[in-house]
Amino acid sequence: MTETTPEIARTRMSRSTRPLAAAALGVLAIALASCAAPSTGSDDGSTAGTTEEHEEHDDHDHDGEDHEDHADGHDDAEATEASSRTPRLALTYDGGILVVDATTLETVADLQLDGFNRLAALGDGRHVAVSTTGGWAVLDAGTWSVPHGDHSHYYTAAPALTDVLLEATTPGHAVHHDGLNAFFDDGTGDVTVVETSEWTDMVEHGHLHPIREYTTEHAHHGVAVATANGDLFVTRGDDSGRTGAMLLDADDAEIAVDDQCPGVHGESAATDADGEEFILAGCENGALVLRDGTFTKLAAPDAFGRIGNAFSVEGNDIVLGDYKTNEQGGIGLTQISLIDLGTDTITPVDPFGGSDAEYTWRGLARGDDGEILVLGTDGVLRVLDTAGAQVREIPVIDAWEVPEEWQTAHPALTVLDGMAYVTEPATGELHAVDFSGGTVWKSGDLGRPTTEIAGVTG
Repeated sequence: MTETTPEIARTRMSRSTRPLAAAALGVLAIALASCAAPSTGSDDGSTAGTTEEHEEHDDHDHDGEDHEDHADGHDDAEATEASSRTPRLALTYDGGILVVDATTLETVADLQLDGFNRLAALGDGRHVAVSTTGGWAVLDAGTWSVPHGDHSHYYTAAPALTDVLLEATTPGHAVHHDGLNAFFDDGTGDVTVVETSEWTDMVEHGHLHPIREYTTEHAHHGVAVATANGDLFVTRGDDSGRTGAMLLDADDAEIAVDDQCPGVHGESAATDADGEEFILAGCENGALVLRDGTFTKLAAPDAFGRIGNAFSVEGNDIVLGDYKTNEQGGIGLTQISLIDLGTDTITPVDPFGGSDAEYTWRGLARGDDGEILVLGTDGVLRVLDTAGAQVREIPVIDAWEVPEEWQTAHPALTVLDGMAYVTEPATGELHAVDFSGGTVWKSGDLGRPTTEIAGVTG
């Protein structure tokens, strides 16, 4: 592990002037070595999927060919070709970001960055948005693939905090959907949309290429989702509260508005079992679903039944949500919500079978086949089916207590390439869990407590 403090003179991308500057990737000395999460939402934070998009290359004959252009943004001295994808994980700690090999669990880079930083994978399999002081920085995890006819080439390089900074007063949710990234500035209500496939070029040249910008009437803790047909889903609210959402067309004209979603928070966008696209946001009394340009409010079975985070899987009718019934309670929860888009119903489920275990939003995830994963304060990872029935229990970490403040480091869960990864801040460890087989596959020592986790496929 090499600890390096990058000297970052970031290319700042403000909405008003968008000054352009030549960007140079900071390179850190590392030891190079060698899983894609469904769309998720994190409480008071960011959201991102992992759909990969790469420029296609014509088929060719390898004999005598020069491959140096395949490095895609790195020269030959920086990039090393690998035999397969090299998935990596980014984890925040107080004062920096670790980049870890998802297969070996070895730390390949330690990047110092002051402040409380948050993470959202940008969806290209390589870059991660870092919500930090002054806006969103961009982390190059140093692993990527280049399609080349009937095959691909795989590369690794030193992870680096790049020179790109998308300026924001209060950087909030960063959402990947439909090959687009939408950033919401809670301090101004500014929304910025860029194409996911452009991140390598934007980082290499230091030029942000926004394809859309919008500012809400009032600043609030919100979220935006851009769609491939040019529509934009945006939450509504002000400094006194959040009320609902609206759908705008490509010219910012309102297509639909719904203000029956008090405390609107988080999002999840995917397709249901019938292939119909949807965008779902949580409310303090249920959920708001957008389908085919129309909003539908799904009522929670409790007067106060808050859903603040939602986790979907492509082609599945069931969306997993957290569920809070005590308005004055903390971040520890005892029920999850199963939001059925086939029946438009919300069903609370106790994943712990009546035990006194709790979870926080950091302990929820989905498997690629729709499995529901819940990490409890008893240290057990529970796998449920989409009906809420328990499939298996996997003891992973020691028992822990829910902190009073959500920013305090506590166990976090993510899924990458069919493997679950669980952090254990009390010991500074990271655990890879085969949740299909029911075993802890490997554990690694990170040497410090970590807070957030995000993965890239490479």
